[in-house]
Amino acid sequence: MASNIWKYHLYRSIWSGLDVIFPPTCAGCGKSVSRWCKECQAKVKILDGKICYICGLPQNNVGVCTTCRADRPHFRELRGWAVFEDPLRSALHKLKYRRDISLGESLAVQMMSFVQTLPWDIEMIIPIPLGKERLRKRGYNQVGMIARPLALALDVQYESDGLIRKKETRSQVGLTRRERKDNVNKAFIVHAMVNGRTVLVVDDVSTTGATLSSSAEALYASGARDVYALTVARAVKLEHA
Repeated sequence: MASNIWKYHLYRSIWSGLDVIFPPTCAGCGKSVSRWCKECQAKVKILDGKICYICGLPQNNVGVCTTCRADRPHFRELRGWAVFEDPLRSALHKLKYRRDISLGESLAVQMMSFVQTLPWDIEMIIPIPLGKERLRKRGYNQVGMIARPLALALDVQYESDGLIRKKETRSQVGLTRRERKDNVNKAFIVHAMVNGRTVLVVDDVSTTGATLSSSAEALYASGARDVYALTVARAVKLEHA
């Protein structure tokens, strides 16, 4: 199959052209230099070191964490690029709530080298979807603004509507681990041909991985061969970050 990587370069060129017409300010510090300046990029705290082999959260020991041993998530592995703290937190909030959609491409570019190190043979990328009411109010899925350029750069199939929320769920913010799991239980239906495919589901921020686990459960039920999960940021305790 011929590479379609030219689509990724075209996608980036379009956003660069818009920057010329509408000069951006940095989403992290507000300086009039770029969408996501080098100083803010350098402050991003990458999640590395000792992590759980399954959920990807930092821990003191090598191997699988006690939480995953007691209640294993449905995805095969989850990896987060960075810690959910400023300036990355500010950038994600602007992408999500301030309609600064060009940030999706900026963040995808910076996290690409991390994604390319993951030993996963991905065939399809699907973003975690919004509920119909939230999508109507916001007008776009912020996760898709990151997942699409990742798919283009990796030259894999992208399914923007591969998952659909079949029920409106509460915000996960402030919920306990059990409440998060119950909130998204059976929340997704699959709207893509995933039979025998290795799928990567992408979200912007994850704390317990409950949403990604629920989506993986639906994908496996629809015949997916393997399901991996990726988030831009993980909410972790600072002393463990």
